[in-house]
Amino acid sequence: MSGETMSFESFIDDVDPKYRDFVRQNHEYMMQNSCKLKLALAKNGYVASYPHGKKKRVIMNFVFRKSALFARIYADHIGDYVKMLETAPEKVATVIKKSPDCKRFADPSQCNSKCSGYAFSINDDHYQKCRYNCFLFPVDEKSIPFINILLENELRCRDAE
Repeated sequence: MSGETMSFESFIDDVDPKYRDFVRQNHEYMMQNSCKLKLALAKNGYVASYPHGKKKRVIMNFVFRKSALFARIYADHIGDYVKMLETAPEKVATVIKKSPDCKRFADPSQCNSKCSGYAFSINDDHYQKCRYNCFLFPVDEKSIPFINILLENELRCRDAE
């Protein structure tokens, strides 16, 4: 992979064929909503990042892990649409609930000073989660609709800034 040209097509070739349509549709949606594509190589394959708007803050990544492709959403405005988390499919809710707690909430010296975790409640249960793992979902049939809804909400909030 090290001598390979980094392009969206080379990235998509590595995606499981049953999820390529989702990834292509997501890519087009992101391009239509003031995002750019940045590709990099990591240990297990490509990382496709989508910086958004003039501030160029990444809104999502596709990352390959040993077992599958994952989508990570940076839901900086989760407080504005937190109620939608109550509609998450059980598998997705479990990923959120089991994600690591944010070290920075407990002790600010334990994490990067630029890092900020997410504090939110789901059905009266309060969570303080790590921003890098909280909304990191395997791309599969159960998570795809939720990923789409989460992205739509976050894009709407970022566009309103």
